[in-house]
Amino acid sequence: MLKDKNIIVTGATRGIGKEIALTLAQNGANIAINYRNYNEEVEELINSIKEFGVEAIAVKCDVSKSDEVDNFISEVKNHFSSIDVLVNNAGITKDGLLLRMKDEDFNSVLDVNLKGTFNTTKSISPIMIKQKHGKIINISSVVGIVGNAGQCNYAASKAGVIGFSKSVARELASRNINVNIVAPGYIDTDMTKSLPDKVKDEILKSIPMKKMGNPKEVANLVLFLSSSLSDYITGQVINVDGGMVMA
Repeated sequence: MLKDKNIIVTGATRGIGKEIALTLAQNGANIAINYRNYNEEVEELINSIKEFGVEAIAVKCDVSKSDEVDNFISEVKNHFSSIDVLVNNAGITKDGLLLRMKDEDFNSVLDVNLKGTFNTTKSISPIMIKQKHGKIINISSVVGIVGNAGQCNYAASKAGVIGFSKSVARELASRNINVNIVAPGYIDTDMTKSLPDKVKDEILKSIPMKKMGNPKEVANLVLFLSSSLSDYITGQVINVDGGMVMA
């Protein structure tokens, strides 16, 4: 589906981002990832991607810093000559109740989750405009739609990603650039595995399908949105949540 496409996936060293990178590579795409600190996870992922017979590169980049993002995008463009898809997956959480939340915990989550999405999208837009095509897929969350106690910073950042993406979708649609939003619900990752059983039981009660999703189900949607099958879709929020949030 993606043979010879060149795709950036941020925040790809674990969880949903890792599955996205591997799924896109499995379908023929060359992959570029970023990292803040080079470690075994980065090296293992690059090697795993290359096993699919595609190219893979890793570039040091903190997405919250615009100068590092510009360098990242430039290095990927120089290596691959074009960038067909950007998947903004990088994100962090620093949960806490509003009355106890420190300013730095609020700011750092918005810096990575929202400003990081702004930085990469702004930096890559001139490239996609010049080549007259591109797809941008921003990973939000159902928490950005309905909110969640103890996550006002995370919910604000992910709601911001939705509003930002819809605005950019309107700006870039005439340039043959699609911008869409994927909003996962509760996905079975290392983060959710650490939740107490009582909390997991309460979560399952709120999901009509009575099960958590898995990273592959999110990655499959990103695969569809990265492909030509989604060419007439832009500005949409698509939930992967087992029916937890219904408009």
